[in-house]
Amino acid sequence: MKVKTILAATVAAITLAAGAANAEQVKIGIAAEAYPPFASVDSSGTWVGWEIEVIDAVCAAAELDCVITPVAWDGIIPSLTGQQIDAIMASMSITEERSKTIDFSNAYYNTPAVIVADKSMDIEPTPESLAGKIIGIQASTIHQAYAQAYFKDSEIRVYQTQDEANQDLFAGRIDATQADSIAMADFVGSDAGGCCEIKGPVANDEAILGKGVGAGTRKGDDALQTALNAGIAAILADGTHEKITARYFNASIYSE
Repeated sequence: MKVKTILAATVAAITLAAGAANAEQVKIGIAAEAYPPFASVDSSGTWVGWEIEVIDAVCAAAELDCVITPVAWDGIIPSLTGQQIDAIMASMSITEERSKTIDFSNAYYNTPAVIVADKSMDIEPTPESLAGKIIGIQASTIHQAYAQAYFKDSEIRVYQTQDEANQDLFAGRIDATQADSIAMADFVGSDAGGCCEIKGPVANDEAILGKGVGAGTRKGDDALQTALNAGIAAILADGTHEKITARYFNASIYSE
């Protein structure tokens, strides 16, 4: 489909959805824990990062009045279903398990899960190579579900934030961690992650790792989901997504 056709369809969808979804402010839930380069707080107390810019762009394209609303990661889905927030845009992967509780928009990015360990360690991102090793995992993530399913011969140490796992990796208290490739590329490229390197992606399991990252909405909130889908389509079609991505990464993080 040509870009002009996509844009025309997107404009029509936004027009239909905006009236229903834009009656009042839309609270977009993000994880209260920093997750650079996607979302973190700068010295002035403002949330910044790739995903924050994408949220702003999607809401602008969809003509939604959005407000960033930080929520503890392990309570973010209950906050959505309990109506404390209206949508989740917090690097949440679209999985079968989560889809039983909430709905998702179309994906707005898709990157692999990787294993990171000390540069001196000769390991592969496989269950066999990580057998007997201590793997740090953030709680309530697809990575915890994956590790529990595949790394049964490893010791799984669960952390409330990925930053805590990274700190213990740097200190040598764990042997490896599994997380998103882009977030871990940011870590290993920093002073705090100079010890470590990405050992490679884990074998994909779509049922656990999902079909990319989308915006979570409450079951039945079709107007908001339609508006968010229209906003995502718009920024993909007009180059806004690509321009935002280029400011943070050296490659695309979106694939069909």
